[in-house]
Amino acid sequence: MAERSPEEHEARRLLMQWIFGSRATEVLVTALRLNIPETLGDGGADVADLARSCDIPAGQLNRLMRALASLGLCTEPSPGRYALTEAGALLRSGHPDSLGDFARFHTAPVAVEPWSRLESSLRTGHTAFDEHFGMPLYEYFADKPELTATFNSAMSQESNKVAVELPGHYDFGRHGTVMDIGGGDGTLLTAILQRHPGLKGVVFESAEGAAQAAGTVKAAGLEGRCSVATGDFFRSVPSGADLLVVKSVIHNWDDERAAAILRNCREALPDHGRVLIVEVVLPETAAPDTAELNPYIKDLQMQILVSGKERTRSDFEELCGRAGLRVTDVLPLPSYTGFSIVEAVRA
Repeated sequence: MAERSPEEHEARRLLMQWIFGSRATEVLVTALRLNIPETLGDGGADVADLARSCDIPAGQLNRLMRALASLGLCTEPSPGRYALTEAGALLRSGHPDSLGDFARFHTAPVAVEPWSRLESSLRTGHTAFDEHFGMPLYEYFADKPELTATFNSAMSQESNKVAVELPGHYDFGRHGTVMDIGGGDGTLLTAILQRHPGLKGVVFESAEGAAQAAGTVKAAGLEGRCSVATGDFFRSVPSGADLLVVKSVIHNWDDERAAAILRNCREALPDHGRVLIVEVVLPETAAPDTAELNPYIKDLQMQILVSGKERTRSDFEELCGRAGLRVTDVLPLPSYTGFSIVEAVRA
């Protein structure tokens, strides 16, 4: 057999990475369940100390720690001594850019188990989550406050990268009041208001989704400029803002329901107002991607969990047209975010 070229080795490595991808995820899940990132902290720890805190024999736990090191989540500077890498530190709750709850939600059975129905979901168009759990995702959350809190925190952690970039990539200063439709805990809106002191703001969310918003606004010192309103964006959107930001909302829904949200946005919008849809905008042809989260995997995730989807520019133009809006521009945010701004006005 001829010796393999570097390209052939890389092809096999890439394939093996995804064949065993679920095993690597389980290593991460187990580390989170055992609270290892928090126990390692800033200074690291010996496996014997970790073993006592986890109540697992040191020899067995060392096997997990070596696997974590091989995944780049920790290092082993000396035998049996471990410390977090920069990536591993992101799993700590106290990290300013923590992805701990994001990891917890997206590796939990509630997010993972419906993927076993991917083929069926593609064939039928039905939402895999609904078929697996017997009800829609948000209905499933209704009597699970701890899971809801983790989900809200996960969405906030995902929003952080956009919250860093969005305020400097659009001319918010020409507007008077911005309303964040489906604004969650207010992370994105408070970042915009802090960058643009002339703006006033409103977080508009469901009562459940907005549970932490008032605290975010207060912590940012913006109580005088930002309020929280609750309601159902399928019924109506409050008037009074000349800029509506809709981030990571439209992709949750099929075209009919997404158009209904945008139609209500149009009704609330003054003639000179604008809607900013902040989401993934897929290219017209697929290619390897440099975003932190592969947009095509994310597209399938939306199908699996909520019957939503990611869209191309032409998809957004058609969708906005159905809602009485016209797309005026698409502005990419830095590529690592994976997001773009779709600007639309009343048609």
